[in-house]
Amino acid sequence: MIAPYRLALVEDDPTVRELLHSYLCAQPEFACVLVADSAEALLAWLPDAVQPPQLILLDINLPGLSGLDALPLVRALAPQAEVVMQTVYEDTDNIFEALRRGASGYLLKSTPLPQLKAGLLDVALGGSPMSRSVARKVLNYFKPGPLTLPTVLTAREREVVERLVEGQTEKQVAARLNLSLQTVHAHVKSIYRKLHVSSRSELLSRLR
Repeated sequence: MIAPYRLALVEDDPTVRELLHSYLCAQPEFACVLVADSAEALLAWLPDAVQPPQLILLDINLPGLSGLDALPLVRALAPQAEVVMQTVYEDTDNIFEALRRGASGYLLKSTPLPQLKAGLLDVALGGSPMSRSVARKVLNYFKPGPLTLPTVLTAREREVVERLVEGQTEKQVAARLNLSLQTVHAHVKSIYRKLHVSSRSELLSRLR
């Protein structure tokens, strides 16, 4: 059997902290090495920890030093530990800032305890758990939006641009729009001139 993962819990709400402690620390997969009510307590304990944590469940909204501000310091003191942020916040600013600062996962406090346990075990095995609504926000953030074309282009030039962006060659664009190759080439030259670009790569960068 794999040895229990060393787990540190940081939560300022005494009711939530006791709930996490009573459930997670009773699981055979975990050995709780610290239960703290502040980021300062965690940071003070880490340098001399006899049993440094492998997993840290860190609340974002803490008194004093917030979980977000503490995250880089925790990562520096315990680089081997995987940090999962837990919070009531599901706005994109907090989500991406936590991930940017080194969080391995982002779970809402509304996550049922069995799912929270599964998320921590997922992190220990190399995963990056996120609550469903958080994952949806992340996916929506990276989902490409509709192409916005400059109004300086004519309707036909916009049609040409849309197909160039799709990766079609000028010959394919001509066939698709039922135009001659020379006409498409003239449109492309006009597009480049109006958008102040000289190549397809510059065109794509200009439209992003």
